[in-house]
Amino acid sequence: MVKYAREPANATKSCKARGSYFRVHFKNTRETAQAIKHMDLTKAKRFLEDVIAHKQAVPFRRFCGGVGRTAQVKLVHTNGQGRWPAKSARFLLDLLKNAESNAEVKGLDVDSLHVSHIQVNRAPKQRRRTYRAHGRINPYMSSPSHIELILSEKEAEVRKEAEEGSRKTKKQGRLAN
Repeated sequence: MVKYAREPANATKSCKARGSYFRVHFKNTRETAQAIKHMDLTKAKRFLEDVIAHKQAVPFRRFCGGVGRTAQVKLVHTNGQGRWPAKSARFLLDLLKNAESNAEVKGLDVDSLHVSHIQVNRAPKQRRRTYRAHGRINPYMSSPSHIELILSEKEAEVRKEAEEGSRKTKKQGRLAN
């Protein structure tokens, strides 16, 4: 049993999935994960499929140096910077499908699931080398990542009952004493 960064509020109404040492760029995966955070499961899957098909772009908020602007992001974020990280979207889509099957095994209602927690961490870099001019050698590193996510059923909202009579403020309560 592995430890997750966050435990769900209600373990019986949620399911988990995680993957380690995925050979997919950390920065792209982090931005894609932030884009689907708090989305419904069906909406998140549709979004990732649209990213792969270049119909929707992922807004780049933190790691946005040198990222070009696109009109597809203007609806979501003000800086307009975005990309279509297809490999990251495929990895996250596979992880969402895995979590969905875990939910079915657990007996949860798949239609009411949403992404309550998703986190991407850097994994140790993998080394290769590239050969340069004048007999030099430079590192050629990859930036893999660990991904974990938790899907939870939406809680039914309980409406607060309206209080009868007038409410006393703090000041009125002091004056009455």
